[in-house]
Amino acid sequence: MMELKIAPIDGDAAKHAVMNWHYSKCMPSGKAIRFGVWEDSKFIGAVMFGRGACRSLMKPYGLTQMQGCELTRIALRAHQTPVTKIVSIATKMLRKTNPGLRLIVSFTDDRQGHLGVIYQAGNWVFTGKVHSTDNFFFEGRWRHMRTIGGRFGTIKGIKLPRQDGGYRYRYLMPLDDVMREQVEKLRQKPPRASGETLSQSPSGDSSRFNSEARAPILQTAHAS
Repeated sequence: MMELKIAPIDGDAAKHAVMNWHYSKCMPSGKAIRFGVWEDSKFIGAVMFGRGACRSLMKPYGLTQMQGCELTRIALRAHQTPVTKIVSIATKMLRKTNPGLRLIVSFTDDRQGHLGVIYQAGNWVFTGKVHSTDNFFFEGRWRHMRTIGGRFGTIKGIKLPRQDGGYRYRYLMPLDDVMREQVEKLRQKPPRASGETLSQSPSGDSSRFNSEARAPILQTAHAS
């Protein structure tokens, strides 16, 4: 029987996962809580949570920044465990170590064809799509506006090719009964791809992940 482990990791291990196994190849800005994932002692990636780039992220729900966070990265190589299960365990560990949290927000990129099937299977609340901020072409690839702003201190006067950010789908995971009741009122019918079912949520599809990259060897504790 395969052994699954999920435990906190440092920034270097998280960066390794993001740079090798996440389509963005970019670490999110700001402080983060990072969990590594192992199958049979093999490092297969990371799940990351942060405050998000938008300071008003929690405002629509009547919460402060300290009461909510964003699931910022799911960076996994080829694996056997369903992503929904990995995210569920990481979320429970986050909640256990941060008892003041009440809500997690996550976004999926419509331009990447990501509809959020793993969130739908995990009973997250879909609340619609929102316009994403623009991207700039810099050092050989498109980069998020926040990345450019962080690099240069501002985006004013930056003369780089600019691309409309498109749309993102927004999902919410309430962490208590009162918040669940509140956000359920916002639930909308989630997007579906043609012929797609929830049983097709990504798990070990090696075509979606780079399984050739070398992963760090780290000591971990069993997931609880």
